[in-house]
Amino acid sequence: MPEQVDIAIVGSGFSGLGMAIQLKREGREDFVVLERAEEVGGTWWANTYPGCACDVPSHLYSFSFAPNPEWTETYSAQPEIRDYLIQCARKFGVRPHICFGTELTDARWDAEAQHWDIETTGGAYDARVLVLAAGALFEPKIPDFSGLDSFEGETWHSARWNHDYDLHGKRVVSVGTGASAIQLVPAIRPQVEQLTIVQRTPPWVFPHTGRQTTRFERRLYKRFPALQKLVRGAVYAQRETFVLGFVKNPKIMKVAEKIARAHMRKKLGERQDLIDEVTPDYTIGCKRILPSNKWYGALAQDNVELVTSGIREVKPNSIVFEDGSEREADAIVFSTGFQVTEMPASKLVRDASGQTLREHWDGSPQAHKGAAIHGFPNLFLMLGPNTGLGHSSMVYMVESQVTYVLDALREMDRRGAAAVEVRPDAEERYNEDLHRKLDGTVWNTGCASWYVDQHGRNVTLWPDWTFRFRRQTARFDADSYEFQPARAPEREAVPA
Repeated sequence: MPEQVDIAIVGSGFSGLGMAIQLKREGREDFVVLERAEEVGGTWWANTYPGCACDVPSHLYSFSFAPNPEWTETYSAQPEIRDYLIQCARKFGVRPHICFGTELTDARWDAEAQHWDIETTGGAYDARVLVLAAGALFEPKIPDFSGLDSFEGETWHSARWNHDYDLHGKRVVSVGTGASAIQLVPAIRPQVEQLTIVQRTPPWVFPHTGRQTTRFERRLYKRFPALQKLVRGAVYAQRETFVLGFVKNPKIMKVAEKIARAHMRKKLGERQDLIDEVTPDYTIGCKRILPSNKWYGALAQDNVELVTSGIREVKPNSIVFEDGSEREADAIVFSTGFQVTEMPASKLVRDASGQTLREHWDGSPQAHKGAAIHGFPNLFLMLGPNTGLGHSSMVYMVESQVTYVLDALREMDRRGAAAVEVRPDAEERYNEDLHRKLDGTVWNTGCASWYVDQHGRNVTLWPDWTFRFRRQTARFDADSYEFQPARAPEREAVPA
C-alpha cells in the first residue's frame, strides 16, 4: 500500500530544505522529502568540479533565519555551501523526513481521491499536496556531437565530475565558456599537458571582489548577529541596484561594459588576438555576467588554446572542428549547462487526464507567481518559471515562495478545502503583465541565452525589483484560486 502523507516535497536543495524547515517550524509534521541523491544540497551536492563556487556573496546566499557567521570567504566555495545545507537539515530537525536515494518516477493527480499518486524508486506515496523543488541546475545538457560515442577517452559533464580520472599530463578539451567553465578551467589548467577550450559565445567577465574573511570578522558576527544581518541588508541593497541597468534602463549597462573591457585589457595585455576572440558582440547583461580574476589569465597560458570554430565531429582520439582543424584529446569535459527551460521533472508530473506538465506547457513554461499551474491542483513549484535572477540571491526568492505556499496551506485549512487550483484567467493575466515588463529588459536585446525557451520567450527571469516579488507572495491571493471541498466517500450498498 502507498504511504500516505499530507505533503510530499521533491528535492532537498535550498528550495526543498527551505520548505521542509518552515513546515517543521509551523508545527506541520506530516510531510516527506524525496531526494534522489545520498545527501541534501541539490545543485551544491551534485556540482563538485574543481573551483566550483557561488557568484553571490555568502551573507546573502543563505537562509535569513539561519545566518552563518563562519563563512571563510565572502563568496563561498561549493563544499562550504554543501556543509551549510547539511547543518541546516540537522539543526532544524528535518533529516528524519528525508528519504535519500529516492527518485521521483511519476506523479499523477487523482481527481476522485483528491490527492497525488506518486511513484518513486523507493516506493509509492499518496500526498494531498505536492511541492516540486527539484531545481533546474541539476540535469546536465550534453550536445549530441557526431561520433561522440566512438571517442575512446573519457567524457563527463562538469556537474558529474570524474574525480577518479587523473588529469596530470593529459590533453583535455573543455567545451563551453559559461559559469562552470570559467571556474574549472583555471583550476585544472596547471595539471594538464594541453587544454583546448571550445568557445561558442564569449561571456562578459567582471573583476571578482571575493576575498577570505578574517578570524576577527567571524568572531564579530558570532558575537553580534545583528551586525551580520546589517551586512546582509547592505549586500542586498547593493545588488538590487543592478535592476536599474538590467530592467529599468539597459543603456546604463554601457558603464558595466567599460568596466568589463578594462578588466579584459588588464588581464590580457598585448594579446590583441585573444582580446578580439573573447570580446562579446551582444549587450552586457543579455547573457549571465561572470565574475573571475583568473579566466583571462588562464587563456593566455602556453598550454591553453582557445578555439572559436564549432565542433564538426568527434573521432576515437581527437576532435575535428568546422574549420577543418583537428585536436588530439584524452578527455572531453562538457561545461554546457543544464536543461533549464525544460524543467526535467516536468515530464514526470501528470494531470488527471495523464498529460504531463511538459506537454501542458508545450515548450513554453509559465505559472502563477512561479508557483501554481491551472490544471494541476495542489501542486506548487519552487523556483518555477520567471523566478530566476540575474543579479541577486535565489535564496531570497525561495523564502518568498515558501511564505506563499505556507499561506496557501493555511487558507486550505481555514476553508476545509481538499484541493486548490489557480484560475486560468488569473494565471494568464499574471503572465501577460510579466512578459510586458520583460520586453524592455537587457535580457531581451537579442542574444541567445539559456533564459529563453524554444519559442523565443524569456521564461526564466524575474523582470523587476525582488522586493516586489516578495510583496506579491507575502500573502496567498485566494481570489485567484478555486477551492474544492472534500468529496464524501461513497457508501457501500447495504443488503435489504
